[in-house]
Amino acid sequence: MQDTYSSNMEPQIYSTYILLGTMIIMSILGFNNRDFMEKYLFSPYEVKHNREYYRFITHAFLHGDFGHLLFNGITLFYFGKYFEYYLYNFYGPLAGEIVFWGFVLVAMFASSMISFFRHKDNPNYRSLGLSGVTSAILFAMIMLSPGMEIMFIFIPIPIKAWIFGPIYLAFEIYSDRNRKTNIAHDAHISGAVFGIIFILITNIEQVIFAFQNLL
Repeated sequence: MQDTYSSNMEPQIYSTYILLGTMIIMSILGFNNRDFMEKYLFSPYEVKHNREYYRFITHAFLHGDFGHLLFNGITLFYFGKYFEYYLYNFYGPLAGEIVFWGFVLVAMFASSMISFFRHKDNPNYRSLGLSGVTSAILFAMIMLSPGMEIMFIFIPIPIKAWIFGPIYLAFEIYSDRNRKTNIAHDAHISGAVFGIIFILITNIEQVIFAFQNLL
């Protein structure tokens, strides 16, 4: 996924790249070491019964294959840096960094909660990936800049963010209710909702201003 967000902004901080690099390193380690992946992926059963709460965080850095890693990596690369830079400007350098990492960590928990309550007694359920966090970042940016254009790599047609957002959510909700793949659609939904709520609580004035500009 990529965007055509029109701006000459250059991030002056690099948390997005640190997050991206950590994700790549841990995912590659997981590709080559099944025991490593099993230890750190998200298992609601292990979280509940063995109190392995660290899995709420560590699973986000692991991916099932290179395609999964590439998709989340591209989304994070394009949207994460703009979101990070926005927080940098809004809160200041140090506070912006703290808010960015706080947002990421809470998104890891928030995007996993539906899966946790659904599967906490299912020892066979597993999930992994940064999709919940990237969805949270994506929808935070949609709220802040609904006029930006977004396009998928395999569908190179720009779509306005305020149109793309509802379509994406509707697709994820439909896919979650009619599950035919191993994709954790509930994590995408939870992450997106968290991103929207976070921005509405912390930056409602900017959201109102941005949507007013659409009119």
